[in-house]
Amino acid sequence: MDYKKVSRYVVLGVLFFLPVTFLLFLYPATHNYTPLDIVNESVLDLQQFTSNSEEQILLKDHITVLGFFGHNPLDKTITASNLKELVYDKFKGFKRFQIVVLMPKGTEEAVEKLKAEINSYEDLRFWHFIFGEPNKIQKVFFTLESHTDLSENLDTDRVFIIDKDLNQRGRLDDRTDNELEKKKPVYGLNSYDCIEVAEIKNKMSEDMRILFTEYRQKRKGEFNSDTRRASDLKAEVN
Repeated sequence: MDYKKVSRYVVLGVLFFLPVTFLLFLYPATHNYTPLDIVNESVLDLQQFTSNSEEQILLKDHITVLGFFGHNPLDKTITASNLKELVYDKFKGFKRFQIVVLMPKGTEEAVEKLKAEINSYEDLRFWHFIFGEPNKIQKVFFTLESHTDLSENLDTDRVFIIDKDLNQRGRLDDRTDNELEKKKPVYGLNSYDCIEVAEIKNKMSEDMRILFTEYRQKRKGEFNSDTRRASDLKAEVN
């Protein structure tokens, strides 16, 4: 027996079948997954805000990460830097993705300084700071599902995921496997803390990936799973 020839065929067989096996494992993962929950509906759009460009910035028909940096945006340098490095840089190539930060009028100059802090010669064309009256900012925030309020300065370190249909996305049940086994009370995840790097890298990045997968499958006509909504969870609990 020619062992060298046999070993060569074995190696070639492994090199051929290994990628095929990997794709077979990957295929069900991309077609049978749990869509990102709708935790709130009818988020207010942004027609009453202005930007430094001629373009009107809206939530409708975009996948948006929505933030609030308040009257002192330079105090949010760490928040903005984490958001840029862990979210913006990762997803800026995806179709219809944007980051939008609502700012009180009068903060335009401070925003330019903040942009210089986080820019690092990167393309920020999918990151928009838009400006409006404080009551308009509060009005948008009140249409979001949030466990915390804006500060007196109209800021928060938490950001929100808004889909193309003005639905707020997140997790209706964010319990760990251990908490599920112990039947701990249900709690959700409606927003993401940009100071908590692990939360952004793990939970938010995964949730964004799932949402982009959903829209990609919808474009291909492959999406056939209903997205769970807050009303569904209430029905389960009752």
